[in-house]
Amino acid sequence: MKPIATVGVVGSGTMGRGIAESALQAGLQVILHDSSPDALSAARKQIEANLHRSVGKGQLPAQEASEYLGALDPAADMGALAGCQLVIEAVPEVLEVKLSVLAALEESVAGDVLIATNTSSIPITRLARALGHPDRFIGLHFFNPVPRMPLVEVIRAVHSSDATVAAARQFVAEALGKTPLVIEDRPGFVVNALLIPFLLAAARMLDSGYAEAEAIDDGMTLGCGHPMGPLKLADFIGLDVVCAAADAMYAQSPDPALVVPNNLRRLVDAGQLGAKTGRGFYDHR
Repeated sequence: MKPIATVGVVGSGTMGRGIAESALQAGLQVILHDSSPDALSAARKQIEANLHRSVGKGQLPAQEASEYLGALDPAADMGALAGCQLVIEAVPEVLEVKLSVLAALEESVAGDVLIATNTSSIPITRLARALGHPDRFIGLHFFNPVPRMPLVEVIRAVHSSDATVAAARQFVAEALGKTPLVIEDRPGFVVNALLIPFLLAAARMLDSGYAEAEAIDDGMTLGCGHPMGPLKLADFIGLDVVCAAADAMYAQSPDPALVVPNNLRRLVDAGQLGAKTGRGFYDHR
């Protein structure tokens, strides 16, 4: 299989920026698409700041950082993705939005271009309904912060061809230097199928008055060796993201462990989404 040299990323939010930055640091050409010019400008500034931070820490030569940034092409027109060999959709976790974007994307690229989604919870096979050629579609679930996290779940949909799976696995392992975890299309895949019930259990324990937030987190960091407690981790991920993943997984498999507890739902309703808004289970201001 011919190595992938040009990657498209649709969506310039946290995950889209992270995927783009990882691809740039792998020496790839990156077309970053977003319909909002302001969002594209903010994404480029954030990627530039991250690269400069790496230079300041002595982790990256200044010349390489400049070359990486020069390989980034922000594009408000989806037609700019036509020359890519792989395009990764990273728009918000809303089924209708993803279906619409994927349908438009397929019309914008050549027939042999691989199309992937970075969804963390929506079934890959359900998203494949947007495509006329679902055999070239696959899930590539990255983790935040993308440049530092070494794992990518490679999720095979029902119609994904063997060639598509092999090309996606090769891209993750050889181009990005990350570990591909090739799995079938199941609720929550592997990581979230384990992680989301764990986070909800911690929120449920807090909601019941069983223990304070600090005690719950200390129990897992000091007692189990976890690098971060579940409530702090939920704040870091984003409480809205945790709720959305739990709801999507529950819709596929109504497991009581996936029911979002009241305290978590109320924080999301109040707009207190964790570290990104300054408040969640903890005060991050």
